[in-house]
Amino acid sequence: MLTTHAVQVAERQTVLVPPFGGQKNHSVELQSLSLSKKGRHDCEQNAVAIFCPQTAQILTTLPGHKSSVNCTHWLPSNKFAFRAKQLEQHFLLSGDADGAIILWEFSLTDKKWGKVLDVPKPQKKGVTCITGIMVSKYEAIFASTSSDGTVNVWEIIFPSTAGGDCQLSCLQSLYVGSKPMVALSLAELPGKDGCMILALGGLDNNIHLYCGERAGKFVHACELKGHSDWIRSLDFSLPICTNDQENTLLLVSSSQDKGIRLWKMVLHDSLDNTERKKVKSLASYIEGPVLVVGSSSYQISLESLLFGHEDWVYSVEWQPPSVTSAERTGYLQPLSILSASMDKTMMIWQPERTTGIWMNVVTVGELSHCALGFYGGRWSPNADSILAHGYGGSFHLWKNVGVNFNNWQPQKVPSGHHAAVSDVAWARSRDFLLSVSHDQTTRIFAPWFNEGCLTNGDSWHEIARPQVHGHDINCITIVQGRGNHCFVSGAEEKVARVFEAPLSFLKTLSYATSQISDIHEDIQRDVRILGANMSALGLSQKPIYVHATQETRDRNGGEGPDTLESITDAVPVTLTEPPIEEQLAYHTLWPESHKLYGHGNELFSLCCDHKGRLVASSCKAQTASVAEIWLWQVGSWKAVGRLQSHSLTVTQMEFSYDDSLLLAVSRDRQFSVFSIKRTGADDIGYELIARQEAHKRIIWACSWNPFGHEFATGSRDKTVKIWAVENGSSVKPLLTLPPFASSITALSWLGLDRTSNGGVLAIGMESGLIELWGVSARSEPPGTIAVLASRFDPFMCHVSTVHHLAWSNSEKNEGCQRTQLASCGADHCVRVFNISVG
Repeated sequence: MLTTHAVQVAERQTVLVPPFGGQKNHSVELQSLSLSKKGRHDCEQNAVAIFCPQTAQILTTLPGHKSSVNCTHWLPSNKFAFRAKQLEQHFLLSGDADGAIILWEFSLTDKKWGKVLDVPKPQKKGVTCITGIMVSKYEAIFASTSSDGTVNVWEIIFPSTAGGDCQLSCLQSLYVGSKPMVALSLAELPGKDGCMILALGGLDNNIHLYCGERAGKFVHACELKGHSDWIRSLDFSLPICTNDQENTLLLVSSSQDKGIRLWKMVLHDSLDNTERKKVKSLASYIEGPVLVVGSSSYQISLESLLFGHEDWVYSVEWQPPSVTSAERTGYLQPLSILSASMDKTMMIWQPERTTGIWMNVVTVGELSHCALGFYGGRWSPNADSILAHGYGGSFHLWKNVGVNFNNWQPQKVPSGHHAAVSDVAWARSRDFLLSVSHDQTTRIFAPWFNEGCLTNGDSWHEIARPQVHGHDINCITIVQGRGNHCFVSGAEEKVARVFEAPLSFLKTLSYATSQISDIHEDIQRDVRILGANMSALGLSQKPIYVHATQETRDRNGGEGPDTLESITDAVPVTLTEPPIEEQLAYHTLWPESHKLYGHGNELFSLCCDHKGRLVASSCKAQTASVAEIWLWQVGSWKAVGRLQSHSLTVTQMEFSYDDSLLLAVSRDRQFSVFSIKRTGADDIGYELIARQEAHKRIIWACSWNPFGHEFATGSRDKTVKIWAVENGSSVKPLLTLPPFASSITALSWLGLDRTSNGGVLAIGMESGLIELWGVSARSEPPGTIAVLASRFDPFMCHVSTVHHLAWSNSEKNEGCQRTQLASCGADHCVRVFNISVG
């Protein structure tokens, strides 16, 4: 949810790569860095992402769900951490759109995650909300709601020692009607041991209260009316002590009516009529129903109405309790509420000390025009930070850095794509990674070496968002020649677009790589564009020049800007630390320098040769005339060739490492090899030297051997085949790898040993798994061999289709000891694996 963007080591795994053609063994160490985040739910987002706010990095992802993950809940949560100090594990519940709930375990000793169990699935539709409480240090009660109108209550007993089993039992299943509940909260009633109260809210605008014994049945007690639109969030406080007695419980609710309501439940015998008349609060005049539980009764009243948000209030949450030994209960419940709204703000509400009237004391928000509001907010355990998540999965974190006063400042958070990531490419300098997605953005991730508190330079962040487009972006290629950083992207339109790095990015990259004095100095002298502005339609990005004012006057005959398009709204700046979402969304754009017209349908694949002279492009096609490959001259960006061979979409292309051959694979199950010759400064000669039906199903991927003219193809028929170009005129098969369990969707070949043509072939599958195979030539008997070197741990891999794989130094790297493999997938993730070869 790659998804922000700092990341951290998720797993390490050491394997032994078998000998390559009798050469030495190669030890491969895998270190996974996940550049993802949980974003907008769709059928591919089936994992739970765990990120650490302190380091702003994704720690790991938890695969296991078969549909979108709708909700999660910690056991123990921040509210009940004081009751679970003896637990050696923490647990996480996650519910998905199919109605499944999974219990995950995190070991506090070895920092490992594991799947504990699948909660039995009585729901027929998706889980909408989960809440739970710790009733003792080893026992918890949790409830889940579903869009099928049912609410299930469960009891779970955790093991007292590491390695023990959890005991799970279903206490009750409630049917709440045809209008689903989307919010719930669970609490223990004060002054009555073993009794609990369950609050439900949803589409009927009312809050339904159910009461029951811990091991008994919940019965409907009453309804709280007042909201005029859907209930979005509910949260009980911990019991509040008055005169050394726990006699009060507070419930806060929020709604799409833009209001927040605070409900008070007081044990009836704890407040007589005389004392009630002395209380100066809204509750003195607006009394609700009386809640009867056995021999006890609770007076419910409306404590306060909180208005301040200008749009739907999606979540409310009580500040986590502070642990204190002075209190009889061991905790102190602060009277402080956090709310998050679609108006792009979060607010903290507290009662005034003198009047008791609840007031808004803190307001923070997102000012970017790109933000569409907050879908939820959370406190940190010690309440010094607050986190919001918004449309597109964006995170927004503020921390109170004031000593004697409130001073909430934005902090770094993970960021990433919120739709399928379709392609990924390394910069020729290997300093950064570029990815494109169906969320209509292009993003740049890089390790920020300038952070002194982090080691090994593995603090990955999103440092720029060079393209924000109006169409889903399908493919990308980085121009590998000398000069300024340049890339070409193709989207669901018939045009390929060329972008060049502005001066603000080059300087930011210098800070990120800790090479401020010398990196890109020559390039920076020649770059006169500072940044870019987004046009009104969100397609083309206009340049902002270093001397924008002077150039604008010259362009308009000495007059000031006379059109809205020439007004520079964006403020491109040199970033000296990883940027936050507001900066990324608008101030890190790259200018568009050229548009490449010619294709008849939306672009599907792009590639660039290794000298940076030619770019090849293909589009979706159903006929041979549309399926042709176009060649573009880098610099002039003229079309210099139209290669015809296939009858359906060309799915991937790649130039050989000497740039003499172009390989293409297609949906028509064939591959083609073209000879590419430069006959003059601007003249390109090309010839089809081989075309062959190679697989029984669509061919999705291909990759060249960096040390020769061998290449690999991968197909939906679950096979990978290796071929060789002989004498520059024909192709022969060398090897077919054993069948895989899933369709092959991505390939990338790393060269390691020139003498044996040895290398490592990375293979990505539709299932999300990734494998490394050692490929080499043998002398006796002569031939090519391939042996499985590593099968990545599923916790390191994608949870759905791997779309692309790319080695950071995929060129001739004889004797290399360390490299990186990048992958992207339909699960919205970009992942980076550190691989050591020894």
